[in-house]
Amino acid sequence: MNPLERYAPLVDDEEAFFAACDRSLPSVVRVNTIKTTVDRARTALDAEDVGYEVTDWHPGVLKLDERGPGTTWPYFHGWLHGQEEVSALPALALDPDPGDVVWDACAAPGSKTTQLADLMDDTGVLVGNDNNLGRLSALRHNAERLGVSNLVVTNQDARNYSLKPFGEGTDDPAAVDAFDRALVDAPCSCEGTIRKNPDALDRWTMNHVHSVAGIQKGILRRAVQATRPGGTVVYSTCTFAPEENEAVLDHVLGEEDCELVEWDAPDGFETAPGVTEWEDDEYDPSVELAHRVYPHHNDTGGFFCAKLEVTA
Repeated sequence: MNPLERYAPLVDDEEAFFAACDRSLPSVVRVNTIKTTVDRARTALDAEDVGYEVTDWHPGVLKLDERGPGTTWPYFHGWLHGQEEVSALPALALDPDPGDVVWDACAAPGSKTTQLADLMDDTGVLVGNDNNLGRLSALRHNAERLGVSNLVVTNQDARNYSLKPFGEGTDDPAAVDAFDRALVDAPCSCEGTIRKNPDALDRWTMNHVHSVAGIQKGILRRAVQATRPGGTVVYSTCTFAPEENEAVLDHVLGEEDCELVEWDAPDGFETAPGVTEWEDDEYDPSVELAHRVYPHHNDTGGFFCAKLEVTA
């Protein structure tokens, strides 16, 4: 059985959902305003005869007609970054301010991290962490190409992330005792990436879903613990599985001082609310405030995104 068939009860149009999952994903780039402006980037693409379409919901997210993003000089010079359209949502939901201290718990290879730096005007402190040392080289490369200078790279298990290297608990005025905002773009079963990774489901098992859900709960709990009261934590995955999405939120809501808060998806981008029941489980009613993204709604990959506020 195709694992995606288990999610048919969740979608509004089964036929359109499965048809979209079978199509290849459009080539999309994000304009990097650390180095240029949206108008200059679009003018450069016009000069190179690179066809593109501006997405309905963001002027700096462009769908290319044919060429891959890495074949253009604006990309080489860091004006553009290849990033799946839907993956731009978490940074927009986190909405960091210039000067914030922000933690990206699972940062590599860095698309969302560098987008956060862009939104922060490359100011403040942005901590990009990943437990996979090999993947951090991609994060460093992307940050350098895009001109990011406010990034600190760490290599820790996010489930027990320590702030001691940042002077936590000391009298140092520059010490970081808590983050203003944190992003947990968690490792997951990746069902929503089927359009760019056709073999993503070949080794799919329920055992893997349950095992990775345990990791997700640990990372999200630590993100809430490491964020100051009143601060923001965004949780996202590229899977449809409620076990990795709403169930993780439900668990953390019961264990940590936080609450889900409402946030509006960009105008022109369609999402569905989180689900409060799945098979034999019921979740906290507030998980409806999360956003589910199905491939047939916006011609994107599948995604899940939720915004929490730390309450104490």
